[in-house]
Amino acid sequence: MLVIAGAFAYIFSGRNLNIFFYLIPVTLVSVGLGFVLHELSHKFVAVHYGFYAEYRMWVQGLILALVTAYFGFVFAAPGAVYIHGEYISREENGKISLAGPMTNVILAFIFMGIAFLFPSPSLIYLMGILGFTVNSFLALFNLIPISVFDGAKVFKWNPVIWGLSAGLSFLMVVYSMLGSLM
Repeated sequence: MLVIAGAFAYIFSGRNLNIFFYLIPVTLVSVGLGFVLHELSHKFVAVHYGFYAEYRMWVQGLILALVTAYFGFVFAAPGAVYIHGEYISREENGKISLAGPMTNVILAFIFMGIAFLFPSPSLIYLMGILGFTVNSFLALFNLIPISVFDGAKVFKWNPVIWGLSAGLSFLMVVYSMLGSLM
């Protein structure tokens, strides 16, 4: 959580160390919660279906996040939840996979509410804006329907649900890019 928050704080600060340290608590909450709760939601849904699930950190992915942040963007792959069980149906796997991105969608809306409740330019307002933006992007990114991404498993289970969730995430990312919250 600290590495991911630091990488995003570095990006959002424009490489200004004073702003970087100011943004650390903001990114710990807005970005850190997005990553942690995304993975936990996969685990909880898997356990609900009777499977064993554990998070495994990927150190190389954390290093990748720091290296890419230096170049002006963050590609974060801090780890993943691995699910073990006798037989995971396509539907169960799809629902387990959808839980992460939908957690990000819910968090994004919570952060949007925070941004609307607190005046600009307060620290809490900034946390709301960053939380909405990053969680919207995390949802959309994870719904890419290829290979190891959550989106591939959701699409295999139910293309309509994948389309609705990816479409909503896409609209949220566009909304955040247009600066409609600011």
